Amino acid sequence: MSAKRLLSANQFNPFPPVVKNFLRWSQNTPSQSPTSFTAKGPIVLATNLLRSYFEQGLVVEARKLFDEMPERDVVAWMAMIVGYTSCNEYLRAFCTFRDMLNNVIDPNAYTISSVLKACKGLEDLSFGDVVHGLAIKHGLGGYIYVENALMDMYATCCISMNDACKVFIGIQDKNDVSWTTLIAESNAFSFSIAVRACASIGSLNYGQQIRTAIIKHGFESNLPSMNSILDLYFRCGCLPEANRLFHEMSEKDLITWNTVIAGYEKLDPWKALSIFSVMELKGFIPNCFTFTSVIAACANLAALNCGQQVHGAVFCRGLAANVALANSLIDMYAKCGDITESHKMFSELSYRNLVSWTSMMPGYGAHMVWSGFIPDQIVYMAVLSACSHAGLVDQGLRYFSSISEYDVEPNQEVYGCVADLLGRAGRVEEAYHLILNMPFKPSESVWSALLGASKAHRLTEPYVVLSNIYAGEGKWGESARKRKLIRGIEVRNQVYSFVAGIKDGHHMELADGTFKLLIQHVKEAGYALDCLMHDLENET
Repeated sequence: MSAKRLLSANQFNPFPPVVKNFLRWSQNTPSQSPTSFTAKGPIVLATNLLRSYFEQGLVVEARKLFDEMPERDVVAWMAMIVGYTSCNEYLRAFCTFRDMLNNVIDPNAYTISSVLKACKGLEDLSFGDVVHGLAIKHGLGGYIYVENALMDMYATCCISMNDACKVFIGIQDKNDVSWTTLIAESNAFSFSIAVRACASIGSLNYGQQIRTAIIKHGFESNLPSMNSILDLYFRCGCLPEANRLFHEMSEKDLITWNTVIAGYEKLDPWKALSIFSVMELKGFIPNCFTFTSVIAACANLAALNCGQQVHGAVFCRGLAANVALANSLIDMYAKCGDITESHKMFSELSYRNLVSWTSMMPGYGAHMVWSGFIPDQIVYMAVLSACSHAGLVDQGLRYFSSISEYDVEPNQEVYGCVADLLGRAGRVEEAYHLILNMPFKPSESVWSALLGASKAHRLTEPYVVLSNIYAGEGKWGESARKRKLIRGIEVRNQVYSFVAGIKDGHHMELADGTFKLLIQHVKEAGYALDCLMHDLENET
């Protein structure tokens, strides 16, 4: 195709504009054709020209240019794959991907997601499975656009939504595309999975939207979907909505009853026991999940007699060997003050896991106090550590609050246990303020615990914590250097520095205006800002 025809094509606007200038130059040079010239030019320009060919539907010309390119990187190969896919040439897109691998070019995440779209277009599950395996092999399975493309491919190529839902469950940071891809299939099973995911992250807003979609698609009578919504309401603390939905459900199974009992177990233990009684009257046979919630309700009420009756029912149904149930009973007896029975059950366990051990330690600590012994710092460290690993945050904080009742002066290690308790639960800001208000200089181990929690929950930048560690050790030079790392950014080999609160400076007004414009676009797009605010005085 001549440069003149290409330049006169409607809406032909290759990027960058220098490509068009090169084409005009080649038009006035008879000895060279535009294709041969661009093939010998920089690879970036040739790749951009490839994209322009595909945008105009010039598939043959794009292939000719690609074949004549002396050098082809992964971006050039991806341009061909994306181009073929955009022109519905799915088989050619997959064959190009195969040729890329044969040329020992490693794919990137964008390449994988593009090929998965081609597999979806072909509706060929075998091709999709191969690409999925390659994504895992090259460590690209964790990229959100790869995961979303995998979901889309499996939803199209599989008869059921099982594989797509498995991918969805494995996505750590789901975005709007993830939810939309799952919901768009209008499948009751996929709706149920989506609602469970909302419940696991406490997203009532997303869950309500999915419930609306469930009703819209006529799945309001689907029991698994309704059970998932019931669980969502309980996890989000919406008791009136949960209670209303439960009574409106014309059909209930054992999962429905288990969901309600588990939901009321902490929020209203007496209600949980009452519903358990109604469930048995209705003829439903409780299982391990039912008994675990009921035993926990007895423990929260310190209702020993009721707990013993439930223990008898567990034994009669042959479920006493279940480790989860045994751990619940150990915890229940310990909280009800029967440490002898708690220890007996613990000793009779043929297999003990972490929960088994941590269930005993707080119980022994509480029983020691009831027996008249005064706890010391070592006892508090053991109990707080047990609460930390068992996830018993509120109970651990209550133990720490009671330390003054026994005239025990908390030392560095006790404070470290409390900081670890809060940090493991994601309450990093509370742990940070606790460390700042300690009556002595925090040790390196205390800061390390906070740093580990910050990294695990991604709630703060490690530079601030590292700076405070150095400051706590009196290494002010290192502390200042770490602070400086927060005040600079490198753009195009030039370092720009900034400090919070300073408005003047080169291009500061333009930068501030640009930032406000970006914030406006973010809000208009429906995203919620996720900012971690700090008091500057507390950071010094």
